[in-house]
Amino acid sequence: MKKKWLYGLLASAAIFAFPVSAYAAEGEITAPVLELGLNSLFVFVAAMLVFFMQAGFALLEAGTVRMKNAGHVAGKTVLTLGIAVLAWWLLGFGFAFGDGNSFLGTTGFLFGGAGDIGSFSVFAENGVPLNLNFLFQMAFAAVSLAIACGGMAERAKLSVYIVFGTIFIVIIYPIVAHWVWGGGWLGNLGMQDYAGSTVVHLTGATAAFAATILLKPRLGKYNKDGKPNNIPGHNQVLTVLGVIILWIGWFGFNPGSALTPLNDGFFGYVLMTTNLAAAAGAVAALLISWAVMGKSDIPSMLNGVLAALVAITGSCAFVDAWASVVIGAVAGILTFFTGRWIERAGIDDPIFAASVHGIAGVWGAISTGLFATPELVEKTGVGAPGLVYGGGFGQLGVQLLGVIGTFAFVLVLSFLILGAMKWLMGLRVTEEEETMGLDMSEHGTYGYPEQMSLLNKNTSSGIPAE
Repeated sequence: MKKKWLYGLLASAAIFAFPVSAYAAEGEITAPVLELGLNSLFVFVAAMLVFFMQAGFALLEAGTVRMKNAGHVAGKTVLTLGIAVLAWWLLGFGFAFGDGNSFLGTTGFLFGGAGDIGSFSVFAENGVPLNLNFLFQMAFAAVSLAIACGGMAERAKLSVYIVFGTIFIVIIYPIVAHWVWGGGWLGNLGMQDYAGSTVVHLTGATAAFAATILLKPRLGKYNKDGKPNNIPGHNQVLTVLGVIILWIGWFGFNPGSALTPLNDGFFGYVLMTTNLAAAAGAVAALLISWAVMGKSDIPSMLNGVLAALVAITGSCAFVDAWASVVIGAVAGILTFFTGRWIERAGIDDPIFAASVHGIAGVWGAISTGLFATPELVEKTGVGAPGLVYGGGFGQLGVQLLGVIGTFAFVLVLSFLILGAMKWLMGLRVTEEEETMGLDMSEHGTYGYPEQMSLLNKNTSSGIPAE
């Protein structure tokens, strides 16, 4: 009875998703038309969940930075989303998924809608209208850009986000996406990256890593002896809310990559492995922080959730449930230790992009080469079984090649682009502007205007606004 009710609801939704004239011309709702409608509705909802992850990034970053920069980083998220949409439409979608060669696409620029299907053979038979493929993949690109921009928090000029964000969506991200998903060389080798541990997260984290190195640490982050100081975020509640929104958004990110609610409901399996990994990451990170620091550290737990979600993103459709728990737990532990090591190395990464999205992205790629099962590899039709299941080192080698190739390409190109920008226009605000806070220096008001009088009083007294 419940199944009949569900099918009726989906069918009704599908009818509303398409013009009535289409059905009038056919005379009846045929099975292919209904399947197309269900797939379209499914991908639309998934795309909206991934788009809504931008709200999670805004809250996460706003809570992680100091109060004087909260409005700036939240507003910056909307700006970079707008840049991502326009740049993806202009050139990004064509470079990523247009027909071309094994390095990049060379058709489909200035995307004009469903009529351009001839330029995107990769989508010709995936059962989803081209416009929705464009929307869904655009949301992925915007997530990668949000990660890339996170490493610049509290000290980059607003203009840097505009220029680098455009280049990232037009050139850097699309090329990596084409390599794996658009008919490129890594995809042809059988690299397994179901929803983007490498394509989305490692790409964004590597760009953020280059940016934070060139920008150098925030004022007051390190003492003269090189010992790091803790610069706590101003609102842990916002950070928690941001992580919860991102966790929910991942239910569109990973299961949505199935592109259909049919296929034996496989998206539900992907949802399960995703959720199990996130839970394991939260618990493992909290416990390891408790053991090492003598206290249960909430930011460490939150980073553990995100790292686990990043790691399972590439492997969610290839591994058993037990393996997803292992992948999530290891990711939570890895991000705890690597985040501390990166900080001690003199690299100031305010939102832990390198450890949460970079290291965890690498682990996600490797874990697929270890734990991919023969049954799930056959179901997805990508690559070969992992080492644990007797697949040998072949798939693991492909995964490592993908990680190394992506990291090297994005790091070198990001350094070249940001280095040129540093020479031509500068990347960092002045010390006075950084001390004042980017809310005021870039936008002329604070994110919390009721605090303006207090902050101005502190600043005039020589006390840095926090």
